[in-house]
Amino acid sequence: MRFEAFTAPHYAALAAAAAVFALLLLFRRRLRGERANRIFRIALASVLLLSEASLQLSYVLDGNWSAGSLPLQLCSLMLLLSAAALLSRAKTLYSAVFFLGSLGAIQAMLTPNLAEPFPQFRFFHFFIAHIAIIAAALYLFAVERYRPTIRSMFGALFWLHLLAVPAAAVNAWTGTTNFMFLAGKPATASLLDLLAPWPWYILQLELVAAALCLALVGLSKAAEYWFVGRKKP
Repeated sequence: MRFEAFTAPHYAALAAAAAVFALLLLFRRRLRGERANRIFRIALASVLLLSEASLQLSYVLDGNWSAGSLPLQLCSLMLLLSAAALLSRAKTLYSAVFFLGSLGAIQAMLTPNLAEPFPQFRFFHFFIAHIAIIAAALYLFAVERYRPTIRSMFGALFWLHLLAVPAAAVNAWTGTTNFMFLAGKPATASLLDLLAPWPWYILQLELVAAALCLALVGLSKAAEYWFVGRKKP
């Protein structure tokens, strides 16, 4: 039995994600306190790192660890960068986490490339990891008050191309991996199905990524106005 999108377990995972994000927004001011901020950052980074460690351990225990198990998918890379950003508060990582982390994880949550159904380990790992990635991006925006700009958008796109280099190199080396879906579209339904066949969809993705990042800039400005910027005439 394989995972099926838009069934009760999928809807439950999306509802859990919405609840986490709502709570993060609700308590955003409290999380700016020094102690609460430190505890939250360490806790969320721990969830991210433990999710990846548990996944790698599951591959080893199942006896099927291979080059395809390397954390070179976009969300796997963003998981690690998100943890690094939370622990170090390095602002050079913020644009990548905010743009690539949120957009990549949202797409993954809506159209999961997932084989194992509920209640298998990888079902829980998949959704916990992706919820945590989006939570990290939302934390930067709502708690750390990171504000994306057009300039930071281009910084994120630079990160995207930089991260694609090792993914493409391993794909070419093994001939069997498909990190960042650079070697082909995923087997499960995804937004890539709306684009041209390989390799042309990779060029289309350049425009799609820029458009989505630009939309996220606009959405963040609208959210900032809604939460903190509205003034009476």
